[in-house]
Amino acid sequence: MLTIRRAEKKDCARLLELIKELAVYEKAPGEVTVALEHFEESGFSEKPVWWGFVSEEDNIIVGFIMYYIRYSTWKGQRMYLEDFVVTENARGKGIGKLLFERLIKEAKEKKFSGIMWQVLEWNEPAINFYKKYNVKFDGEWINCSIELLAH
Repeated sequence: MLTIRRAEKKDCARLLELIKELAVYEKAPGEVTVALEHFEESGFSEKPVWWGFVSEEDNIIVGFIMYYIRYSTWKGQRMYLEDFVVTENARGKGIGKLLFERLIKEAKEKKFSGIMWQVLEWNEPAINFYKKYNVKFDGEWINCSIELLAH
């Protein structure tokens, strides 16, 4: 039996496992450095900065989708899809479709002006998945970041 529900604090250890699985798939296994405690606090404190949904199959989390709110001076509040993963052995069952459509429903309920995210240019399965939703792919912008060490 498959269920889609809101992520809860008790799910965080399993979510980090899936995040690490995603990092391996994205050829960046050493890049996941967040501590479980920080991850939990960031999602389940008095002022959370991320929210998400999980898919459970027989009481085992096999996928999740996580977002946060960003603000565009041009468009207002928008949802940023940070992570979206279905574990490898659970793919092909429609779980990703259920998670993504639950995310779209959440964005509409919260009256966000849109959803934004990134996808690696070589990730053809993900790109093909998103094409089913009439997604706009933007090749004009360059990603930038600065890494800061937390003390």
